[in-house]
Order: sequence, then structure tokens, then C-alpha cells
Amino acid sequence: MAILERNDAGAVAHLTMNAPERLNALSDEMLAALQEEFDRLKEDRTIRVVILSGAGKAFCAGHDLKQMTAGRQSEDGGRAYFKDLFDRCARMMMSVQTLPQPVVAQVHGIATAAGCQLVASCDMAVAAEGTRFGVNGVNIGLFCSTPMVALSRNIPRKLAFEMLTTGEFIEAGRARELGLVNRVVPMEDLAAETDKLASTVAGKLGSAVRVGKEAFYHQIQMPLESAYAYTGEVMVENMLNRDTEEGIAAFIEKRAPDWTQ
Repeated sequence: MAILERNDAGAVAHLTMNAPERLNALSDEMLAALQEEFDRLKEDRTIRVVILSGAGKAFCAGHDLKQMTAGRQSEDGGRAYFKDLFDRCARMMMSVQTLPQPVVAQVHGIATAAGCQLVASCDMAVAAEGTRFGVNGVNIGLFCSTPMVALSRNIPRKLAFEMLTTGEFIEAGRARELGLVNRVVPMEDLAAETDKLASTVAGKLGSAVRVGKEAFYHQIQMPLESAYAYTGEVMVENMLNRDTEEGIAAFIEKRAPDWTQ
């Protein structure tokens, strides 16, 4: 049984982390499987949206602590292993945002530590009622410094700092209020609501969404004037796209667009 399962439905790829006995922990094997699949999806123009979920009773419980403990058993006390682990994890998290396709997290149960980081790294998230989110490493003496990077780019800084220093969970409704997730729905509606969101995005012009996602993450790090200059150039290139021209014409003529991409 694969540790990461992929099932495509039209233009939507469903990735399911499949290690329920370990609460889909980000083990070495899980990180490798996610990275491999993201690298493959990056070149796949048939897929327009990716849904990421977890099998069993939780989305993801973060790093595999048993594996991390074993990694400490080396001459340098685990320094090289830990450095490599966090580098690989960071690369995987960044791959989510550099992927041309939007990635939607379908979250239930718990999303803790690096699992919460994974939700924060996704472009959008739909959560089931009762889902709990936390960066709880401080409770065992390990400050969630790398999860902090994604979390602090999703929610207000003082609230992120509170989560990081208290190790307390927040519920799905609060996560939506703070901007960590987009929608909260009953558990029985989770898959359908996530599919609905993904299908809506997949129905847009793929080339426009790809360009827009890349521009979104570039401009958000820029000063205001630079952001407008950069996105103005992006808009110029977008306007010169044949399918964009067709989309505008179709809107004016009140018909469905005949897109090629």
C-alpha cells in the first residue's frame, strides 16, 4: 500500500497521505513521496488543481518523532540528520507554493506542528468542523520554528506567537476567523465541499491561474510600488494570451469561451 495515493478526477488530482497508523506523520518516506509527486505535477498540464488530504482520523500530526529520535543516534548527535530533514521539509513546503496548480488542503481531525505548517503552505484549505490546529512543539521543549514561517504568513503575528509559545490548539472556526482556512463544513460534507471549490478553480483558464498564482506569491513580498510595476507586466503578458482575448470576446458576446488551454 502506497504511503501517498494519487487519484485524478478530470483536471483535479487528489493526493492522500496514507499512513493513518502514524497520523500521516511527515516521515522521511512521506516527505520523499510528497516531493516526488509535486515534482511530477509541476510538469503535468492536464491537472489544474490539487487536493491534499490525509487518510484515517487525522490530516497530519507533523514530523515523525520516533524517526527523529533514531536520527539522533550518530557521532554528531544528529546534527547532520536534522539539518537534512528540515532542509527537505522546507523544500517540500516551498514546492506547494511554486507548483503551477493551486493546492487545496482538505483537513480533518488534527493538523499539528509541521502538519499545521502544511495547511498554512497550501493555497487554500477546507476544514471539517471539530478539526484542531496547533504548533505544539513547545510542549515537549521543541519550538516550532520552521512551522512558524508558514503560520506567521497566514495569520496575525501576535496570534501566531501565542500559538507558538502556549502550544494550545485552536478550533476550525477560529482558524477560519484568523485566515488559516477558507471554509469550515460538517465532516460529512468535507470531501464534497473541497471538490466543489477545486472544480470551480479548475474550470477557469488554466494558463491564467498558473500565471496568477506565481504572481501572487512574488508580489506579496514586494513593496507596494514594486508590486504594481511587476503585476502590471504580468497583466500585459496575460492580455496578449490568445485564450484571454477569446475569454473577453466571449463575455462581450454573451457566449461560452472556446479556450485551448
